[in-house]
Amino acid sequence: MTERTVADVIVERLTTWGVGRVFGYSGDGINGFMGALRRTDGQVEFVQARHEESAAFMAVGHAKYTGGVGVVTSTQGPGAVHLLNGLYDAKLDGVPVVAIVGQQSRTVLGSAYMQEIDLMALFKDVASQFVQQVSAPEQVPMVLDRAFRTAKATSSPCVVIIPHDVQSAPAPELEQQHGIVVTAPSWSAAAKTPREEDLAAAAALLNSAERVALLVGQGARHAAGEVVAVAEKLGAGIATSLLGKPYVDEDLPFAVGTMGHLGTTASAYLLGNCDALLIVGSNDPWTEFYPPPGAARAVQIDIDEKKIGNRYPVEVGLAGDAASALEALNQRLEHRPRTPWRSAVEEEVSRWRILSADRAAVPASPVNPERVVRELNGRLPENAQLSVDVGSCVYWYARQLMLPQGVPAHLSGTLASMGCAIPYGLAAKLAHPDRPLVAMAGDGAMQMLGTAELVTVAHRWRDWQDPRFVVCVFNNRELTEVTWEQRESEAEPRFAASQELPDFPFAAYADLLGLKGIRVEDPERIADAWDQAFAADCPVVIEVLTDPEIPLLPPFPAGRQKAESMRKGLAAEDDGGRASALLDTYVSHEERREG
Repeated sequence: MTERTVADVIVERLTTWGVGRVFGYSGDGINGFMGALRRTDGQVEFVQARHEESAAFMAVGHAKYTGGVGVVTSTQGPGAVHLLNGLYDAKLDGVPVVAIVGQQSRTVLGSAYMQEIDLMALFKDVASQFVQQVSAPEQVPMVLDRAFRTAKATSSPCVVIIPHDVQSAPAPELEQQHGIVVTAPSWSAAAKTPREEDLAAAAALLNSAERVALLVGQGARHAAGEVVAVAEKLGAGIATSLLGKPYVDEDLPFAVGTMGHLGTTASAYLLGNCDALLIVGSNDPWTEFYPPPGAARAVQIDIDEKKIGNRYPVEVGLAGDAASALEALNQRLEHRPRTPWRSAVEEEVSRWRILSADRAAVPASPVNPERVVRELNGRLPENAQLSVDVGSCVYWYARQLMLPQGVPAHLSGTLASMGCAIPYGLAAKLAHPDRPLVAMAGDGAMQMLGTAELVTVAHRWRDWQDPRFVVCVFNNRELTEVTWEQRESEAEPRFAASQELPDFPFAAYADLLGLKGIRVEDPERIADAWDQAFAADCPVVIEVLTDPEIPLLPPFPAGRQKAESMRKGLAAEDDGGRASALLDTYVSHEERREG
């Protein structure tokens, strides 16, 4: 019988913390840990990604879709370096992840040994809340407990570095003695409620306002009903951050959609004309789309006191859980009858819905990407899960998709890292194999990480109760968002060597992997492609040849100046005429709405 080792203690501790799945890629630095995982006979499942960056994204996705702690592992050296991007995604979007990272044996550290790098220094920023290298077997339970407690308490990534020889050492018997800390794998969240004086001040401010706007972020994920109740009482409109989009019912007549550069015209109206702003669990960075400083008095609710006043000059901060803070606040608010402000907000929502339909109907060459997403409305199963990559497809998701209530949708929101959609989708599917999954990604993101992780999909899908894993690839042979950003921010023309992508046959590649590929070049086939994908008995890749010249125009009034910059960039392009014409079409739609 194999002697019980420190690695076995690690796995036992993970089990006690409720971890059933570890994402990663093996290597000699974590061989001891791999052996212990094998000895559990699947009690803790190891999910092999194609790259450590993907594994880290999977751990982030697991945390986002389950509400638990994502766990990822890698070997030392290059494996550890590859984790950084996914761990920064966890840090910036505020989700708990624990990384267990191997290291060379203690006896060679400091000798410039093969694959030896200073892992404490490497992870110092990304795991600023907790990073620790284990020096002795007796440390392991305590360090793991602290990592999990810190990750859960701070919603951040934590890193535990375990040298190879420590993993293989005999399991310690911990007794009470000097220099030994015995801990328990337990944690309880603090019941954080705002102070009475702050609630009174917030209610007084909001009751005195005439035009109230709510900006709702991911911190309101468990407060959807409370958000609507407050908005109803105040006659307010509700805008969401990108990360808050899944937590507000966008069918509501006063739900204006996503705010910011990739947001809606209705959200621009709401935030540009309110005289009071209630920010709920949002740290959205698009500050130029907030009310002008001084134009609106602001109240902010956040579980993290450090974020209050982080994006906008706030008069009253309510430090606490969103649901309990809103419930307490609502008891102090005065109900007001329907106001002209609410009517104006609802009118802007109606105008936006007409505008978004008009945009999706604009003829394109060959397919308008806005229509691709719009055709998903009414077809997305109510028990589906959604993952979205970074790039122009985020604009179409934010503007065109009306998420059914209860459908989780996640993306790399703050780090905005390409390549997240397929790893996120795999984590979601492994957590809920009985639910269909839809992943949206551009061709750039798919070429970066997505095509590799389709191999993982092909390897695993037969174990899923519901085999539907639908990947929609917007193939326009272009880094479209970069191209339009270049035109918008720099007034520069497209730089083909930088933005043009090699063509890749995504649908044919899916067929090669034993999946189903559907290639769409005709806009009239979009609806049928979605229908085929949801009727399929295996994962499907829908490859849509989309038009890169559909403009990524920000909502007016901020978009007016940005459109002029785009025109300057397009004027310097030899073949910019069609893009200019499409931009003019979009601008005319905006001006007609304003008029």
